[in-house]
Amino acid sequence: MRQIRLGGTEVSCIGVGAMSFSDFYGPTTEENSFAILDAARELGVSHVDTSNVYGMGRSETAIGQYLRDRPGARDAFHVATKAGITRDADGNRAFDNSPAHLEAELDGSLSRMGIECVDLFYVHRRDAAVPIEEVAGTLGRLVEAGKCRSVGFSEIAPASLRRAHAVHPVAAVQSEYSLATRAPELGLVQACAELGTALVAFSPVFRSMLTDTPVTPERLGALSFLSGNPRFQEPNYSANRQQVERFRALAAGMGVPTAALAIAWLLHRGAHVLPIPGTRSVAHFRELVAGTEIRLTQDDMARIEEVLPVGWAHGDRYSDAQWIGPERFS
Repeated sequence: MRQIRLGGTEVSCIGVGAMSFSDFYGPTTEENSFAILDAARELGVSHVDTSNVYGMGRSETAIGQYLRDRPGARDAFHVATKAGITRDADGNRAFDNSPAHLEAELDGSLSRMGIECVDLFYVHRRDAAVPIEEVAGTLGRLVEAGKCRSVGFSEIAPASLRRAHAVHPVAAVQSEYSLATRAPELGLVQACAELGTALVAFSPVFRSMLTDTPVTPERLGALSFLSGNPRFQEPNYSANRQQVERFRALAAGMGVPTAALAIAWLLHRGAHVLPIPGTRSVAHFRELVAGTEIRLTQDDMARIEEVLPVGWAHGDRYSDAQWIGPERFS
């Protein structure tokens, strides 16, 4: 398994997106999450990426139980979690980057996972009312306190990364990045490479669209996030399904799973890019990891760009409500 630099250590070039350890994309069980982690250890996948809000602590609790049940497993994984998303007095989504909130939430994460320190702690969403330099300082103090080894941010712009990094090294920035979402190439991929920051790519297979088993219209109704997402609403959903068929045919012609080809393309975009696909299926997880073994030629990349050119995806990647929090940039 190829390794990449993340903070002060080396991790596998693909990770486990542990949002799937909650019911976000459909019902799951703790045993199913354990099976994914067992497969990760078998395949040499060392990075596990979770958050305090995934299932309101359920994902972290599953990881913690796994680590308790399997002595020695902690040494096999580079564990990352996040905080910063909360609720206001009226129950509406809000963001809190204050020192007290971030430390308290990190303490809760450590307790749920039964560990003394996480390898990477991200701010899940920026609170625009707090200068990012102050937040970076807060994160640096958490490193000094021994509660995390490195720090990162999720869904921030390149300019914000540079400002934060000037105060404390930013080990990772998490952003949606895939053949369907190319916005990180407008400066974030480049800024991360320049600063030695890993770009952790979530939703690398376009929430199942870039696989051999894309989400069906029947399932969409039960998935609140996707059913409210413009790219999965008609007529965009059908248009995206039709466009991806060309990519699926290309993968079949190359003799590889569609998901593996999508991962291979992403890894080809930079040695610092770390995709973190989530899945509830061990078989699908193996397909995703198989993408790390595919070496694409320039001709392969050109053929991929021909069937899925920049800007091909129909619909915005978020609805107006879903866009609250992530930083837009161009």
